[in-house]
Amino acid sequence: MRLFGHRFRNRNTTSGAGQEESSSSSFSEIPRDARNIRLCILSSEKPSAIETGKQLKKRYGDHSVTECDVIVAVGGDGFMLDVLRKYMTSRKPIYGFNRGTVGFMMNDAPLENLPERIAAAEATVIHPLEMKATTIDGKVETAMAINEVSLFRETRQSARVRIYINGQVRMDSLTCDGVLLATPAGSTAYNLSAHGPILPISAHMLALTPISAFRPRRWRGALLPHDATVKLEALESKKRPVSGVADNHEVRDVAFVEARESRDISMMLLFDQGQSLDERILREQFDY
Repeated sequence: MRLFGHRFRNRNTTSGAGQEESSSSSFSEIPRDARNIRLCILSSEKPSAIETGKQLKKRYGDHSVTECDVIVAVGGDGFMLDVLRKYMTSRKPIYGFNRGTVGFMMNDAPLENLPERIAAAEATVIHPLEMKATTIDGKVETAMAINEVSLFRETRQSARVRIYINGQVRMDSLTCDGVLLATPAGSTAYNLSAHGPILPISAHMLALTPISAFRPRRWRGALLPHDATVKLEALESKKRPVSGVADNHEVRDVAFVEARESRDISMMLLFDQGQSLDERILREQFDY
């Protein structure tokens, strides 16, 4: 999808209906002329990212988040997640400039012609998960996740988890190291390492994946509609303490975690032509 020269509205195909629905608010308007695109350059603390950020600012200038047209995140995937969480309500497209290790959400881009590549970029709109974690002493903490919401054991004791989908118990007891709920964008991250399914970025689905399941041993997880509300209840939570985690935000000693996709928050990622997130996820399924 192209977004430049007009206000882009987030459009998603309704599952099974073949119809489109528009979000009520649009992303920032981008100038047609690449020379007029205002960039906000943000760099991670990695030395190579700091140096690249300085060079980009010298070449193309630097504006505040509120004044820019596009945020350029210089670093790795971890830094991109930090930027997405911090500015997820800014309605600013974000272009990742890889100075990390894997760079799945980034562009392996040279310093030259950055505004032109941004003007020609392919856009992907994603939505975060909202985690509400309730601790065993009744405290409630919320956090947003781009990749996944997880429940992990804290000690040598395995976790025992009861799984609810939309208020209905679907698994009375899962003995495991943990369980996670992944977005399509996050399905190639920890979810894939836990042998969960890779989801196309346009799929209106979430992946519920066990981590080292012991009982029932053969359960491999479930694919859920994107609007499902998932509750993970920690059984014997004092004997078997667990943490609730939204990406890298951890809440320890939880009694239960609730997670759902937040469709009222949309984030736009920009990728160089031919390197869209859809294409990367497709390639990942054939990469051995």
